[in-house]
Amino acid sequence: MDKVLEARKSVIRVAQELQAKGFFGSERGTAGNVSVRIGQEERVAVTPSGQAYENMKPEDICILDFDMNLVEGNLKPSIESSMHLCAYRKRPDVGAVLHTHQHYVSVLSVLNLPIPPLFDEVTLYLGDPIEVVPYSLSGSPELVTNVEAVVGNMMNAYVLQNHGALCLGDTLENAVRNAELLEKVATVYYQALCTGKEIAVLPKDISTMFQDLHKAKGTP
Repeated sequence: MDKVLEARKSVIRVAQELQAKGFFGSERGTAGNVSVRIGQEERVAVTPSGQAYENMKPEDICILDFDMNLVEGNLKPSIESSMHLCAYRKRPDVGAVLHTHQHYVSVLSVLNLPIPPLFDEVTLYLGDPIEVVPYSLSGSPELVTNVEAVVGNMMNAYVLQNHGALCLGDTLENAVRNAELLEKVATVYYQALCTGKEIAVLPKDISTMFQDLHKAKGTP
């Protein structure tokens, strides 16, 4: 299969999967966006703006270069395309980017709370800490600047203040796994906070060990 067509189809498949999981905030909305790098090229396939995911066709997916030029496609790219491209430019290890509005991460986003290291597999795949990116308007240059300031830490998940989440991976499949792990830890962390009891985080030496493994192996 042509690699551009394959990338477009994979973006639709993942967008529809995330919408079915409720990771875009509603079943019928057009919030959230998905992109994937095309091979090792400086081109990405990204969801268009304001289009229903359930009706999307491969030709609806936009192909952009790293300078935000529309290479292929007739629709307007997602308003968050510049944020996606920022991650690709800053992180050569990144092959896919997801912007989601998943529920419990969104809860923590309005509480402006980073997520501490709570579980082995979350810390291994997502890194430590899971930082909060300061608020700026969706699609704004300020939001891109704020994202650019943190993605160099080589983590794979971020909370976007008063907005949602940004998840990265070397493949779309691993980016989806990272989004699922982020929602797991956000859910547990919020519910634990609600008890008012002290929260047990991973011992510092253990979280450091996983963080070192994460960075050394470029954990996807």
